[in-house]
This record gives sequence, structure tokens and C-alpha cells, in this order.
Amino acid sequence: MILTVTLNTALDVTHRVPRLTPHTTHRVTAVTERPGGKGLNVARVLAALGRPVTATGFAGGRTGAVVRELLADCPGVTDALVPCGGATRRTLAVVDESTGDTTQFNEPGPQIGAGEWAEFLDRYEGLLAGAEAVALCGSLPPGVPVGAYAALVRAARAAGVPVLLDTSGEALRRGIAARPEMVKPNAAELAELTGSREPVQASRDARRRGAHAVVTSLGPEGLLAATAEGTWQAAPPRTLPGNPTGAGDSAVAGLLAGLVEGMDWPDRLARAVALSAATVLAPVAGEFDPRTYEELRKTVSVTGRS
Repeated sequence: MILTVTLNTALDVTHRVPRLTPHTTHRVTAVTERPGGKGLNVARVLAALGRPVTATGFAGGRTGAVVRELLADCPGVTDALVPCGGATRRTLAVVDESTGDTTQFNEPGPQIGAGEWAEFLDRYEGLLAGAEAVALCGSLPPGVPVGAYAALVRAARAAGVPVLLDTSGEALRRGIAARPEMVKPNAAELAELTGSREPVQASRDARRRGAHAVVTSLGPEGLLAATAEGTWQAAPPRTLPGNPTGAGDSAVAGLLAGLVEGMDWPDRLARAVALSAATVLAPVAGEFDPRTYEELRKTVSVTGRS
């Protein structure tokens, strides 16, 4: 199975309105709720691809109970979340149906105590024994050490399990030094890490900092991968209108599935970009239509970069 870690889980709530106008009252046309946080999004996509997946992290309070209820309705996802005393956060996305643009509001996460963190570490180390790969995803909730991801990468490496790290800021800076198999920043996160805004050079610099491979999200331009085998860019056939929420998490799921299946890098990237593009086109954030995904996968272009 693939293990996903979401330390700062969320209840993702999406509102759709005909037009988003500041300083006015809006009539909501549709509301959806999903178990969220980057790692849970990755878990749902992996399950949809037919990969057995276990999701761990923290969940607490009434919101956390709702997240776990919704997760129970996701076939193929095993719930291994650790209870915490604080309430799981909510994220609110408001979709403007006239433009397709999304406005996002993210609450802070719950305060995690030292005992809760120790309980999570025990759970995580136990789950590594049955894991083919691990995804460490998202922000750190208050109370979790800033070097948490570095510690989790080292534990996975000691167990012989490859790790994909998807975070930002100081957590990424410390985590990459622990030598994960992959990191997946976006262009802004990569520039913050390396100080360079030229993606190819910045990706190679990030590899020198410890990651075996760096796969950077370039938004509508797809993914750039700098690896020991070479450097490639994969892109969708055109700019796609829609909601990009969760698109990066779908890309992570595609990269992990490709790693476990032993795909070469061009095929991994084509799958990841197709999943990401299908997620952008889906009416509900973080979902994708399998037929759209298969059609897009045939049209993704992958080129080598020097």
C-alpha cells in the first residue's frame, strides 16, 4: 500500500455562486464537502487509480469527526488518522461560476501537544512496515516541530521506503536535507528555497540540497522534473479553464503511482499532468473524471530539457 501523511487535515467546503462580488450578499447555488488537506486529496486520487492507500495524520473535534465520516465513504482508503484534542480546520473555496475563478479561505490547524505528536510517530513507524511509498504533504499544524518532515523522511529511509515530500518554507528546507526520493514544490516555493527564479537551474540547485528528484509545478505549463536520469518538461495540450484546487495533489498521486509501478520518468510525468489537468476540468475541487484523464493522457507532450 501507499501511505499518505496529512498532519494538517481539513474539511474542504466548496460554495458555488453565479458571480462573486465584494461587499454584497450572495446566493449559493451548490455546496460540497470533502475530506481535505493535501495528503487526503492524494489518497482519494490514488484510490481512484486502484492503488491501496492508507491515510494518517491528525483529526479532532466535530470537524474531524465529519472528515472521518466522509473518508469512510472513499473506497480503497484506510483511515489511520490519530485523534487530537483540537478541532480539525476547515477550508472554504468560493467558485465564481461566471469566470471559473476560485477564492480560497484556509483556517489554521489545531494545536498539537507533545503526547499527540509522540502517538503519531508511533503510528507512522508502525505503518511504514507495510508501505511501498510515502507522501508527506501540506503545512504543519501549530505545535508540530518545524523539523517534523525531516524526521519522517529519515524514518522512512531507515525502513527502506521511498518518500515524496510536498510542503513549503522552512519545513521544505529542512525536509529536503533529509534526502527524500522526490520533492514537488510549485515555482514560487522552489524560488523561495533556492533564491533562483529560473526553473531548470533552481530545480538542479534543489537536487544538490538533498532530493533525488525535484518535480516542480509550473501551473498551466505543466511539470518540470530534474532527476539523476535527466530533465523533462510535461505539459497539457492547451491552457484549461476550471478550478485548479487539488490539481497539484492529483499530480503527486500520479507521481507516486508511477514510482510504485516502476514507470520511467516521461510516463510518470505524462500521467501526473493528465491527472492534474483532469482535476482542473472537474466540477468539484479535487475530483477527476477517469474518461477525461485517459483522453488527456494521450495528448500530454513530454520533452527533454538541457
